Formats: sequence, structure tokens, C-alpha cells
Amino acid sequence: MGSRKSVSIEGLKIGGGAPVRVESMLKTRLTDIAGGAEETAKLAAAGCELARVALPEQSLAAPFAELIKKSPLPLMADIHFDHRLALAALAAGCRAIRINPGNMSGSAGLAEVTAAAKDLGAVIRIGANGGSLNNAQLEKTDGDRGAALVLAVEEQLKMLLENKFEDIIISAKSSSVEETARANAILANRWPFPLHIGITEAGCGNSGIVKGAVGIGLMLAQGIGDTIRVSLTSPGAEEVETGYNILQALGLRSRGWQLVSCPTCGRRRIEVAALVEKLRAIIPPTANKGMTIAVMGCEVNGPKEASGADFGVAGSPNGFIVFKKGAFLCRGEMEDFEKIIREQIVIY
Repeated sequence: MGSRKSVSIEGLKIGGGAPVRVESMLKTRLTDIAGGAEETAKLAAAGCELARVALPEQSLAAPFAELIKKSPLPLMADIHFDHRLALAALAAGCRAIRINPGNMSGSAGLAEVTAAAKDLGAVIRIGANGGSLNNAQLEKTDGDRGAALVLAVEEQLKMLLENKFEDIIISAKSSSVEETARANAILANRWPFPLHIGITEAGCGNSGIVKGAVGIGLMLAQGIGDTIRVSLTSPGAEEVETGYNILQALGLRSRGWQLVSCPTCGRRRIEVAALVEKLRAIIPPTANKGMTIAVMGCEVNGPKEASGADFGVAGSPNGFIVFKKGAFLCRGEMEDFEKIIREQIVIY
């Protein structure tokens, strides 16, 4: 894909070799500043690095300014239809704006936004969305929605470049994995700007997680994507956790220790799921960054099958054993589990 440019939002570098960033979007309305501040704190604690905030009305610019001051992480204003909302967000202290080329394409208004963003050192994300493609974009591409996403991004990108503005992130999302992956592959090959990726409106529960993970993972595996959001009908902290799990599965980032556990069968000597929860209570999910810990149900898929793990626990006829890189360390009974784990695994 070639080297990519980078941008910075309040010191957060995106693109240009920086780690793939994990984002979310506030579910709380701007009419509830206390709730919004609480949500940004929860997102930050979960590892979120940037959060979008919907700014649908001019009257909400003042509470948005208040939220920006309270937020422990950078915020990006999500703008649709009216370029004056983008100007209001910038005036409120926001240094990142998302604009939608499907419903806000006026060149005069865009020129005002780029001029203000340039003066303030703000970043603009061009965020094309499959649900917001306009009729002209669909007609020009004969109804090919993936191609229309590319066209929507490029139409607005060229306006920004004509205004000599280059602190840009580009994004093309759809609820279709195929459309999104195809559009982003084209954009990644044509343009050097950082890419924000995700599958929009992925859903909720397991189906939403799987859909988001398949689409985001497919793109990341091709080297496409500098920042991600898993769009779930769930609390933002779950989006963030899923995002880190995707990055960890691909070996791109690790926020804490990684779990390897067997799916269990009738041979198990221990209840694996219960033991995993005990282990998580002893070693917080954000601790021991980069370490792999295995929990295996029996001696069949114990030390040998999990020999790549830094540490592991496997069921035995009278309790459990602890191993390191496949080598036996000790054995114990379940009532001593926490004591033995703390003795054998340094928590950092």
C-alpha cells in the first residue's frame, strides 16, 4: 500500500507507522453532560483512544465545549448536513471533524470549514457511509455501492486538496463487508492518507461482533487501516474490547495478556470457563502485556498443546498443574489456586 501520511489529534498520532488506534462513539446525547463525561471516562479506562460525538444542532455547541474540557480522551465531532455545525464544533474547541460527503457536499461551505480547520490545526475525516450515498453518486457508478463509496470520498477529498488542506483521514463504511473491503482496498492504493475502517451498523451480540471482526480483520490483514471502530448496538466499552481483541488476534497490538483456552470436552478434569474467570480476577485484563496464558481442561491438551504459552494451567486427576513454555512447574488443589498462581506468575 506504500507509506501513509500521518495526522495528529491532540497529540494522538494516526497513520505514518503509529499503532492502529481503537475508537468508539458516545451513545450519550450532548444534553446529558454528566452522562457524557462518565461515558468518556469509561471509554478511556477500556483503552479507547478517540471518541466521536454527534453534534446535530447549533444549540448543543456550548455543552459540547463543556464535554471537551471534561473528556480524558480526544473527541471528534460527527457532522452531517450543515457545514455551520462543523464551524461551531471547531469554535467549541474540537480539533477533529467528521464530515459526510453523502449529505454535505457544498464547496463554499466546505471551503469555510477547511480554512477554519487549517487555522486551528484541526483534522478532517471524510466519512462516507453506505446509507448516506446520494442519488448522483449511485447513478455515476451504475448502482455499484462499493464504487459509489470511493466516489463519495474522492469528490470531497479533491475539494479539500483544492483548498490546500491535507490533515485528512479518509473512511468508507457500509454494513456490507464486501462493499467496505472493496472500497477501502481501492482508496488505500490510490491515496496516502490514514484510513479509518469499520463495518457500520454491524448489529449486536455475537452476530455483530463476528461481522465487525470479519470485515475489520480482512482489511487489516491486507495492511489497510490506521484506526478502527467496531460498530455495535452495545456499550462503547464493548466496542473497544472487541477492537483490541481483533488487533491482538492479528498480532498488531496487545493491551494486556492473551488467553488461550480449550473448548472443553468430556475428558476435562476442570471447568475451564470457571477457571478462566478466576484467572481474570487474579490477573487484570490490562496486566502482563504481551504474555500468553493458557487454560486447558486435561492432560491431553495441557502442556504439550499449549507449549507456546508463557504460562498455563491444566486440569489433573486431583486438581491442576501449572506449566511454563510446556515445562511442568508445580501441581495444586483448587482451594490453593489463587495462592499458587500468584507465586508462579509475576503480575505487572
